[in-house]
Amino acid sequence: MDQNQHEMYEYARRRIKQKKSLYFHFVVFFLGSIFLFITNKWIGVNKESNWYMWLVTIWIFLFILHFIKVFITDSFMNKNWEREQINRLMTMQEKKIEQLKNEFENKKP
Repeated sequence: MDQNQHEMYEYARRRIKQKKSLYFHFVVFFLGSIFLFITNKWIGVNKESNWYMWLVTIWIFLFILHFIKVFITDSFMNKNWEREQINRLMTMQEKKIEQLKNEFENKKP
């Protein structure tokens, strides 16, 4: 297996791990929300209180952040994006160094 194939395999493996983690997070969120609802209705001291809704709201916000990271942020900020950014910055640095060299050469007496 050459280097490029190995990188592609590692990227695919990492993406699958991220998606698996997200799906697991959703299942835990769903079951946890049901558990909190049942706990509030059966065991809750004040049956009119909806304290569990605050927990579920915070939890769904965290799940949405996790979803955005996996399916939006990581889908376009991957290895190719990193390489492009590194190449762009290196090109800018090389141009700046060349410019400084030219300025230095021109200032010599």
